[in-house]
Amino acid sequence: MALTINTNISSIIAQRSLNSATSQLNTSIERMSTGYKINHAKDNAAGYSIANMWETQLGSLDVAADNAATGSDLLTSAEQSYALLSDHLQRIRDLTEQAANGTYASASLKAIQSEISARLDEITRVAKNAEFNGIKLMSFDGTNGDVTGITKNGINLQVGLYGDDESVINLNIELFKSATVSGLFGNMGAGLEAMLQQANNGSAAQLTDDNISDIFAAACSGLVLKDGNYVLASGVPDSKGANEMLQYLDSAINDISSRVTKIGAAQNRVESAITALDVQSQNLTSSLSTLRDTDVAEESSNYIQAQILQQASATLLSTANQTPSIALNLV
Repeated sequence: MALTINTNISSIIAQRSLNSATSQLNTSIERMSTGYKINHAKDNAAGYSIANMWETQLGSLDVAADNAATGSDLLTSAEQSYALLSDHLQRIRDLTEQAANGTYASASLKAIQSEISARLDEITRVAKNAEFNGIKLMSFDGTNGDVTGITKNGINLQVGLYGDDESVINLNIELFKSATVSGLFGNMGAGLEAMLQQANNGSAAQLTDDNISDIFAAACSGLVLKDGNYVLASGVPDSKGANEMLQYLDSAINDISSRVTKIGAAQNRVESAITALDVQSQNLTSSLSTLRDTDVAEESSNYIQAQILQQASATLLSTANQTPSIALNLV
């Protein structure tokens, strides 16, 4: 190679090596200080895109797990409210069983009626006030979705990442239908209407929680409301006695039991979804760590290597810069 003054090839080579070593050193410092080996798209274009997608999915998995946990809380609230109704219904059945014995005078039966009426009113109160985050849990009658916050399709829990059916757990509307007195005993149909008409001297009466509660409590006590007064049902033709009311109470108790059973099944699904989300999140986090996190041991070696190369290049550059001065010795 010729000895020149204007062009110092040795210096250029040393500069390029110094720049490369410095760039590698800076990259190692960035990776160790951030903990990520992919800090920019240029570091790994495909990996950068995949990491962003996985981060988005991890965030959504956290939200889905929160959704499932909130859904579980809703179901727990509904189950506990149904437990209260079940207790009241069981006590009403016990009182009705007692009144059906035929060993009580009208005064005793009226005392029984008083407790039954109070418990029926409490059933309606609990059912109307049971709610979770503004959603009425026991008040849907098929038409009042705007009021209850529930549609005819029930409630959908978003427990997955996507918009398909596999990402949703549906809580059937049967869990949230009306559990007031009219909701529980409306299945009496013509029998209930006949009792109401009898209490109103044959006139048709609108079925409401209040009048159903009064008439039903009287029937469960072996009484009947006639001409504004409560009299023994046994003395009024075509009236229903306490023993005949047991079947309707059993039907209501079974209805509540069926709802609670469905709540338990839904709870199992929700808990399974939470477990599956935890597993999915753990696996995705592990994959993201493998793709994006810095291997500190490996990067430390790269850092030391780059540091040595930088120091060597700087020393050699200093020497290379002195090479053209050799030409002065030839003059």
